[in-house]
Amino acid sequence: MKFPGRRKSKHYFPITDRGRVSFQDPGAEAVIYVVGIDQLLVDIEARVDLPVLEALGIPKGQSVLLDDDTLERAYQELKRDGRIVGEFAGGSVGNTLHNYSVLADDHSYLLGTITHQITVGDYAFHYVRNTSSRVDLSYLHPVHGPMGRAVCLVTPDGERSFGVARGIMDEFPESSVSEELISGASALLLTAYLLRDEKAPIFKATMRAIEYANRASIPVILSLGTAALVREKRDFLVELFRSCSVGLMAGNFDEVSTLTGKDDPFLAGEAALDFADLVLLTRDHNGLYLCAWTDEEYRRETKDPILSKAIAEYNRFEYSRAMSKRECANPRKIYSHINPYLGGPSIIRNTNGAGDAALAAVLHDIAANVHHRRVAPSSPKHRARFITYSSIHQVCKYANRVSYEVLRRNSPRLSHGLPEREDSLEESYWAA
Repeated sequence: MKFPGRRKSKHYFPITDRGRVSFQDPGAEAVIYVVGIDQLLVDIEARVDLPVLEALGIPKGQSVLLDDDTLERAYQELKRDGRIVGEFAGGSVGNTLHNYSVLADDHSYLLGTITHQITVGDYAFHYVRNTSSRVDLSYLHPVHGPMGRAVCLVTPDGERSFGVARGIMDEFPESSVSEELISGASALLLTAYLLRDEKAPIFKATMRAIEYANRASIPVILSLGTAALVREKRDFLVELFRSCSVGLMAGNFDEVSTLTGKDDPFLAGEAALDFADLVLLTRDHNGLYLCAWTDEEYRRETKDPILSKAIAEYNRFEYSRAMSKRECANPRKIYSHINPYLGGPSIIRNTNGAGDAALAAVLHDIAANVHHRRVAPSSPKHRARFITYSSIHQVCKYANRVSYEVLRRNSPRLSHGLPEREDSLEESYWAA
């Protein structure tokens, strides 16, 4: 994938610290960054048997809110029994921004709450320690109280269940949302978890941030959370998408299916495009799907074999770049699908965060497009107002590769860039 800047095109962007160039090139007119709001969490992963879930009242495969004392007692017992296998900085948006900053080697800003006084070894200390220095935490709001914690309980069959203690995660005030920060961003990243409790301060802060982003025409990306949450808030989420407040949707198949009522990933993605301009849909071992709009004039046919599934010849125009439906004179839906990289890792150490990693790659491509439009506005790549820098086919490949790196690790966060890759056939379409 070719990105703007002085980079070696033979490499999958980026690979190592050596020779990398960030978005902040000397010729850049403005700083490129993304902003996200999150309920800051520390993820605690433990291997358990079913009786542990039953004792905590957590249905297998579901996420349940626990009070702070109950979760703390469970944590101490799991630690005593040697069942804890990892403690990581977590949260859907936090994971995505960290991975974005690792991939782009550039800035992002995280908004949310953190413990007022941090001490070595506490939950807040672990969060800061495991977050990229490129993620700016200076806009976090300090609050007295414990960090949010999520215990991921993995049963012998690999199923993940969650016990979550909110702590101070919902106490982010509306007044801490900076309009200046958001209006200068390349994108605003949110999760549906922020919208669960309409009485919580973080709900009001999120709606204010959406208002600021819409006012400045900043793309708003919403990660759907869980199928249960989508079911609970479906009418609210549909209205949020239909009002054009949110333009990009990310979720797994269960979540998008719950929102659209479709039981096939292609049909679910197609239906989701009635709500959003771009849809990232992941489906475990079946890989990921990218569905988008583009104008008929700018459609580009694939050079790969034409494939048909629930949608006939679904990939015919996958070499096209995504656009907002409102920017299209003759809007057309386009689709791309990719199976897991190398069939997936031989040993999957952890599935937590793979979707967030894929979204980080999409976010990186969107930011790269903003960067290139600013430094080379007369480039043929910007003869229309595209959302992505690359074709949706290339973005699929990039997202798939980043997901693989998370799947093969025991952490939802990347620690470095990606290895080399081969050039694509389609790059000639989009030579600047």
